[in-house]
Amino acid sequence: MANGNALLDARDVTIRFGGLTAVSHFNLGIQPHELVGLIGPNGAGKTTVFNMLTGVYKPTEGQIFVGGVSTHDFKPYQITALGMARTFQNIRLFKELSVLDNVKIGGHIHYKYSAAAAVLKTNRFHEAEEAAEHDAIELLKIFGLENRAGYYAKNLPYGDQRRLEIARALSAQPKLLLLDEPAAGLNDRETRDLLQTIRDIHKRFDIAILVIEHNMELVMELCERIVVLNFGKTIAQGTPGQVRENPVVIEAYLGEPAEAAGI
Repeated sequence: MANGNALLDARDVTIRFGGLTAVSHFNLGIQPHELVGLIGPNGAGKTTVFNMLTGVYKPTEGQIFVGGVSTHDFKPYQITALGMARTFQNIRLFKELSVLDNVKIGGHIHYKYSAAAAVLKTNRFHEAEEAAEHDAIELLKIFGLENRAGYYAKNLPYGDQRRLEIARALSAQPKLLLLDEPAAGLNDRETRDLLQTIRDIHKRFDIAILVIEHNMELVMELCERIVVLNFGKTIAQGTPGQVRENPVVIEAYLGEPAEAAGI
């Protein structure tokens, strides 16, 4: 039985691709309002974990519960409906659609009307569309993108595309937001802005956040708790201070001193 209080409860989750075990006996519980980091060297299995949690991959073994519900037979969109949304390491926007439409699509599960209502343009259809547009604009304002609502997503600068993807994930109204390397490709100023944005999101929306990130400075400053993967196995977890001083973690990062390894 799942932990009823946990937003996410992953138990002994393992996935194999052919003869390769990519992730082995992974365990993770996330409670409401937590801000958790998932780190590890390249190839440690971090994005694979995200893909299992969100239904992109089905675990070979183990169980995953979202909001107390087993997601074993769930499609990704069904898991999103349970209250968990994500971004991707490689940005996945609808680049030929507008900024506004990208955010509206992310929240479509909350605006219900039938196909017939859409074809006939009924009052219910118009009410739902107005609500979706209002909510999308409000999200864009948080990210300073409201003046670019009509732009094609492909025409945004890279940093704005990153922010748009987070806004789209938030439009699903998640209780748990998964961010897969949100600082990838950002410069130092953009990374500092992102750090503050994630803090603001955490407070404003009162949600839990799980973040994968190679930028150790960002993770150490942002997260309350950190889980460390290496070769698909959890090698450490704890507060940023505990993780930073853990000799097993330091060894995993090329055996360098903590300062040189950036942790």
